[in-house]
Amino acid sequence: MTHPDESTAVDGSTVPTGPGPGRRPRVAVVGAGIGGLVLALELHRVGIPCRVLEAAPEIRPLGVGINLLPHATAVLAGLGLEPALAAVGVTTKEAVFYNRFGQFIHAEPAGRYAGYDSPQFSIHRGDLQQVLLDAVHERLGEDGVLTDHRCESVDQDDSGAVLHLTRSSDGAALPDVRADVVVACDGVHSAVRRQFYPEEGEPRYSGVTMWRGVTVAQPFLTGASMARVGWLASGKMVVYPIRDDVDDDGNQLVNWVAEVEAPQRARRDWTREGRLEDFLGVFQDWTFDWLDVPALITGAETVLEYPMVDQDPLPRWTFGRVTLLGDAAHPMVPRGSNGAGQAVLDAHRLAESLAAAGDPLQALADYEAERLPRTSAVVLANRTSPPDTIIREVWERTGDRPFERIEDVISAEEIAAISRRYQEVAGYSLDELRAADDPDRKE
Repeated sequence: MTHPDESTAVDGSTVPTGPGPGRRPRVAVVGAGIGGLVLALELHRVGIPCRVLEAAPEIRPLGVGINLLPHATAVLAGLGLEPALAAVGVTTKEAVFYNRFGQFIHAEPAGRYAGYDSPQFSIHRGDLQQVLLDAVHERLGEDGVLTDHRCESVDQDDSGAVLHLTRSSDGAALPDVRADVVVACDGVHSAVRRQFYPEEGEPRYSGVTMWRGVTVAQPFLTGASMARVGWLASGKMVVYPIRDDVDDDGNQLVNWVAEVEAPQRARRDWTREGRLEDFLGVFQDWTFDWLDVPALITGAETVLEYPMVDQDPLPRWTFGRVTLLGDAAHPMVPRGSNGAGQAVLDAHRLAESLAAAGDPLQALADYEAERLPRTSAVVLANRTSPPDTIIREVWERTGDRPFERIEDVISAEEIAAISRRYQEVAGYSLDELRAADDPDRKE
């Protein structure tokens, strides 16, 4: 029986409600997506007890492909996960850009091939989540993640926060859980965010709908290339492999994203099934000597449809002992291959802040002060000037027609400047990451 001056803590123990001298804060992590699992591993690394509460009754490998850029893989490597990620993903060699006629515009090396200390990985989201989940179970124990625990709301007082939970499978109430800090990693439909911003409007639609799928196919270009092809007004494709050698014929699992300007037809739902007839016609004649786009699209077992939406940056994430992380904090248009990476960076910074600050409230303030402006800049950059701006420039300057020489359309210096600007905003410019690793280079 719990004593009146005690409460059931997030880690299952019975502890005094006050923080106590020298005691590290107990953290409740809401959501076992990428951000929540990385946060659990980061907290374990710095010796802070935590538990992850996941709404889904079972964690299944959902989604399609994502990219992990070098700033994110550096964090994951610090957690000892690089070998496991390399075993299930593809180490990206280059980013390449083409127009919709299959004409080459630009190529630039990626990850270690570009001189970074860490690689870039193209990986199935489900594979990434499984690597993270396995590591959490190994390091925090099998009860490090509690499934079928939906967070409905959070209350707090001077000594802690209390999560009110229900069981997702049948809606039954579950015992409240107390923690010193609550971190909402519960995604774009975050209940915690909604609690603090109940009047927030609908997501902002970009005017573009994306259809996504994965297809077993022969390697294209280097076999580790991330290709962006065409522009949104007349159709755009993003294509990259996410698993190698999936059969005896040397095929890969290739992720593709078709993006088309169109009226919004559905709310955001990462699992909504799409129909080929709604977009295939745009790409029907995209048959290049290096890639057969119609065959790639029609070869997918399932197609998912998603409106490319985001939300305006919030003025604050932190309310006392509760803060937001990842998509719950900064949902962004999925352009620039950077959404998951920003959640990873959030997790690393928050764990560092909690380890360094004696007061959890100060730690959350420090975390927000650094990460909120940085991620807000990425949200806005993804709206206007992500890396595929290179293709937009060519589309505008040529009037969406074939060119004879790319040098007559756009200079190599202009292309490099576009790429460099986004890297700086997103926090993965080579100079910034090298400075972070070398104290003598910091100002």
